[in-house]
Amino acid sequence: MTEGMVGFGAIRGTCEGPRSDEGADSQMSDISELERRITAALDRAAQAMDRLGVASGSEEGADAAALMDELEAERVANAQLEERVRAIKEKQETTVAGLEGQVARLRAQLESRDGELSRLKAVGDELRRSNAALREANASALPDAELVNASLQSELEALRAARAADRAEIDDVLATLEPVLKEAL
Repeated sequence: MTEGMVGFGAIRGTCEGPRSDEGADSQMSDISELERRITAALDRAAQAMDRLGVASGSEEGADAAALMDELEAERVANAQLEERVRAIKEKQETTVAGLEGQVARLRAQLESRDGELSRLKAVGDELRRSNAALREANASALPDAELVNASLQSELEALRAARAADRAEIDDVLATLEPVLKEAL
């Protein structure tokens, strides 16, 4: 080989992939670097083949055959790397789509919870006002049937709002558990 050429064995040793659990970005950059190096090696091999021309001697023919075998091996390695890149991209797209769906579901749950919380707060405020008016009426020894009725209605509405908030929380827990249970079965 000439001075500027790198042996195929050195390149082949780097095609084994990352040696530790690195992130997808690191794997992508490693694969891109390997693809670049393989392409450069293939170019150098093609240039060497052009310089050799048609080999007339058995030694030159054996060298040419060996170079062709190495060239084919590098092409196979390049195809494998391209397949790995495609698989990684597909996996990332699937993961991103799943996460986007989960974010949308969580946002909807949060909005639902905010609505229930606002309703519960409003009903609680109304209940406090009704109870305060009822206490004032009892203190003056003039029980008012309308105040008692309003107080009981406010309390009933507060209980309904608390039940709705509890139901929303249960629905959130069930929605979270459902995918886990499907995977387990």
